[in-house]
Amino acid sequence: MKKPSGTIHSSAIRGTASGVFFMALFGTLWAYTGIMGLQEFAAPLWLAAAVAIGVVLFIGGASLIRGSRKIKDQSSVTDARPGKRIAILFNIVFAAEGAAIAIAVAVCNAAGRTALIPIVTALIVGIHFFPLAFLFRVKFYHLTGALLCLLALATLLFLPVEASFGTAHINAYMSVVGLGSALILWGTGTVIWFMGKRLLTVSKL
Repeated sequence: MKKPSGTIHSSAIRGTASGVFFMALFGTLWAYTGIMGLQEFAAPLWLAAAVAIGVVLFIGGASLIRGSRKIKDQSSVTDARPGKRIAILFNIVFAAEGAAIAIAVAVCNAAGRTALIPIVTALIVGIHFFPLAFLFRVKFYHLTGALLCLLALATLLFLPVEASFGTAHINAYMSVVGLGSALILWGTGTVIWFMGKRLLTVSKL
């Protein structure tokens, strides 16, 4: 007996695609931060590779959007209510994250501790994944949040602000947190992408 396509709503696929887009964008931005932290070791090739990874994830998200258009929803007014509630709560979480980062940056600047900005930002971003895990019912977000927080704390506790390699210098906080966060977000985006592909497969059964 075939499973009705209405079991998986197209909105669920589009929501998954949005997650992939977010991870692609912010992962690439974090990579840019990390590459800038490399200073003398930074090269256009690194930036090109980061952009390429982001583009691949964007293409993956776009493929989910295209696939969602083939799903025939049996929607109703009641089906739309949870989606609107989730959108409102997501906007609240996203706005709170942005406000927290802005305040943290201002405090670091005022205290003359600008080197801490990448670490504090990564902590805030990591923490914001925990309510998102509950909101979207994506357990993997717990791991994403935990890894970002651990990365930030480990960098603060075990690495110097700057490191020297011969005559070259790097900003260790920027490079390690930036590139590490990029890998975590890109990895999360890849997982979400495959989750979306699995939902598309199920919708066809």
